[in-house]
Amino acid sequence: MVSIPTTTSASDILHRPKSVAELKQIHGFLIKTGRPQTQLFDFSCNESIRYTHLLIKHLENPDTLMYNNIIQCLSSSGSLETIVLYREMLAKGLVPDNYTIPYVLKACARSQALKVGQQIHAHSLKTALLSNVYVFNTLMRLYAVCGLIKAVHKLFHFHQGPQRDLVSWTTLIQACVKMGYPRDAILAFFDMCQANLRPDGMTLVILLSACSKLGDLTLGTKIHRYIYDNNLDLNSDVYVHNALIDMYLKCGSTHLASKVFDEMPVKNVVSWNSMIAGLAQQGKYKEALDVFQSMQCVGLNPDDITLVSVLTACANLGLLQLGKWVHAYIDKNRIRADAFIGNALIDMYAKCGSIDLAFTVFQGMKCKDVYSYTAMIVGLAMHGEAERALDIFSDMSRMGIEPDEVTFVGVLSACSHAGLVDEGRKNFEDMSRIYDLKPQTEHYGCMVDLFGRAGLISEAVELIKNMPIVPDAFVWGALLGACKIHSKVELGEIVMEELMRIEPERDGAYILMSNIYSSADRWKDALKLRKTMKKKNMKKTPGCSSIEVDGEIHEFRKGDDSHPKSVEIYKLLKEMTSHLKNYGYLQGTQQRILFQ
Repeated sequence: MVSIPTTTSASDILHRPKSVAELKQIHGFLIKTGRPQTQLFDFSCNESIRYTHLLIKHLENPDTLMYNNIIQCLSSSGSLETIVLYREMLAKGLVPDNYTIPYVLKACARSQALKVGQQIHAHSLKTALLSNVYVFNTLMRLYAVCGLIKAVHKLFHFHQGPQRDLVSWTTLIQACVKMGYPRDAILAFFDMCQANLRPDGMTLVILLSACSKLGDLTLGTKIHRYIYDNNLDLNSDVYVHNALIDMYLKCGSTHLASKVFDEMPVKNVVSWNSMIAGLAQQGKYKEALDVFQSMQCVGLNPDDITLVSVLTACANLGLLQLGKWVHAYIDKNRIRADAFIGNALIDMYAKCGSIDLAFTVFQGMKCKDVYSYTAMIVGLAMHGEAERALDIFSDMSRMGIEPDEVTFVGVLSACSHAGLVDEGRKNFEDMSRIYDLKPQTEHYGCMVDLFGRAGLISEAVELIKNMPIVPDAFVWGALLGACKIHSKVELGEIVMEELMRIEPERDGAYILMSNIYSSADRWKDALKLRKTMKKKNMKKTPGCSSIEVDGEIHEFRKGDDSHPKSVEIYKLLKEMTSHLKNYGYLQGTQQRILFQ
């Protein structure tokens, strides 16, 4: 109970209640003392909205201000009750003002009630409220949220003059970026500058995201230069710096991204995540882990996004020990290994060779989605466990989870490695017949590989001829690999011509075709191909092996002597070669090792 002394003023009391129960007591106090109940509308909280709404219905002469108080509270949640109140207000003959309309439009935007918003637009025109910049901007925001870019442009260009402010321009720029027109967003920004308007942090963040979508480094650098040249006071604006980092990374400049990052006076988790995730997406996994290590040194705790990016780096570098450390961190901090984190753990363990640990994570996930199943299927296929992969795929269907294109790449790859031709053919047909998915070049490549491994060369060729899309290097490469397995020299030459046309600078096809010639004792042709490579200044990409020891990754390339223990390593390799020779090493055209 709230004790209300009679000497206390009603205005003092109305600032104290924290619940509906207390509000009801104050309401009773106002009735008992004969004071106006309209004072209740000076107090509002989410818990009291419904009670206040009931109260306003029983008042004889409520005014616009009272309705505005309730509508304002409801608009932030996007409640459709806001629209009910607005209509109720009009029915009582009350005239909405330039506060009422924006609140109702905000509710329409949150609930995407477009038709109601259009009605309010018409009403605003009739009452001349649209000339108010607050009303105008909120209406633009509604059309932007509902995806009507033409309506946003039409409204913006129709109302020219002083009623267009920075928020108006920012709303237009944001709408263009959101709906896939980043180039228009940039042009709108240039027009804004000509209108002598100075952008704020939010405008610049949106603008930089447009540069990111375009992948235009030159344009992004110009925007950065504009910020510097115009002395915009953004040194403490971490959001703009984060947007700059993201832009530079997506435009391919890790150097400039690192420069912005290093010069930031204030960094938050998003800053570190932008660098780590961006470097990982660029394939710079070692650099990403270096940034993660620096993040730990400053004592900042990683979040879900950090952990996913680190696990991705571990997966691609084969850093099992670090991956296990991240898993232990997740368990220690009771982070749910579901969704993105769980999927990243599965992928990491599978790529690091621990498929059983990947399966353990998969089984422990309470909420599995298509990405969870796909990661597990692809991982099992990678390890040659086709039967288990297909069992997981069957479970996926029973759970009512629809597979996507990547899922079928894993399924078809599993069938290819296990030689399951009929199973592969059925799943390939089911893609379009049951799941309405159009096979892409990756799927055709898997099928060509499947037929090629099984010796069904003519069926592989027929499949390529009947492809509804142009075969790429992946498809032709799979067929060339089949030619190598089954010594199809003439067909290999035809395939080689296609690959030379598609990827003239790649060395893989030349080397594979050279090996096909060598296998068929056509040494002159093999030598001719090698000379062609030399003439084109093509060098064979050296193979690279890596191994993790005590959390440190060691890389080895052909002829590499840079490792501090290279003498001991080559000595051991020499001993191994000697043992292999003693067990039956036969040096010939096939370069095979036979174990007796």
